[in-house]
Amino acid sequence: MTALPRYVLSSTSLNRVEHPLRWRRSSRSTGMNNCVETAALSQGSLSGLLAVRDSKDTAGPALVFAPAAWSAFLDAVRGEEL
Repeated sequence: MTALPRYVLSSTSLNRVEHPLRWRRSSRSTGMNNCVETAALSQGSLSGLLAVRDSKDTAGPALVFAPAAWSAFLDAVRGEEL
């Protein structure tokens, strides 16, 4: 599986780009901040990648994945391989 993160960046540094990121979380989240949030990156060298952060620490680190790596991770979770 190729789900190793390519970058680890602070969420605040990602939001300093010209167009702020739109962080999304599952519609099934309970509002207790026990989930992850994702944002599609569309600027500079990170364009086309996906950022993932902990909803409890929105200023903390974000892992950045290539779309194929994130899809492989989700497939493994759905298939109960993880």
